Amino acid sequence: MSVKNLYYYFSGALSPEICDNIIKAGETKLNLLKSAGANTSGTTGGAREKQALKSSKAVSQADKTAMELEDPENSYIRDCEVSWLEDKWVYDIIWPFVKEANDKAGWKYDVDWGEPVQFTKYPSPGGFYGWHNDSNSDHYSKYKKAIPGITPIKENGNYIDNHTPNNNFFGKVRKLSVTINLTKPEDYEGGNLKFDYGPHVKRDNQFHECTEIRPRGSVIVFPSYVYHQVTPVTKGTRYSLVMWCLGRPLKWKI
Repeated sequence: MSVKNLYYYFSGALSPEICDNIIKAGETKLNLLKSAGANTSGTTGGAREKQALKSSKAVSQADKTAMELEDPENSYIRDCEVSWLEDKWVYDIIWPFVKEANDKAGWKYDVDWGEPVQFTKYPSPGGFYGWHNDSNSDHYSKYKKAIPGITPIKENGNYIDNHTPNNNFFGKVRKLSVTINLTKPEDYEGGNLKFDYGPHVKRDNQFHECTEIRPRGSVIVFPSYVYHQVTPVTKGTRYSLVMWCLGRPLKWKI
């Protein structure tokens, strides 16, 4: 799939007060999860997060895909903590930006639902998330119904990929991804959202670091099939908010 605009952003759109409130809510959820003995590490396909590896010699493989890992058994492509927010006030903040970006970027995708919002904490040194996309957006990626007691469950307690008990997800795919930068740029180094446009796209460079969303409160929206990463945080802590917007896959009619 090819589109004219691979992302649409709003620089410094959220006030410091809103950013503080989101961080407070996200940290509160993180602490509750930890006190209950839950795993707060951000999960990946194939359990390639740092916290899933038992080896003390685990090596960061930032800027490499899962297929390029030099030592797969002791390599990780994600190091961060996450909690989940489903408060109405959070969705009320995000959805107007999604609608405006979807229209002005020219995508005009059919989206009608949002997944739980992921609050992410990237610590230093080395908090990052390697190359990935959030969905292929085709019919093979549609959410399927998870049946308690029948549908297999992974080691982290989640259902196997693309299965959910949420009725609002069935038959839908991730179409748009949203990231909000919650941290003042002077409070951390590194930690940039970075896109891979692909070697055959007619653009100036294959890769692009989105330094334009460094200002606190910046919002960026992009198609979920676009490959991206978060570069390693080398100083301070980066806080962000992520949401995936769902809709029916593209249809073919004769």
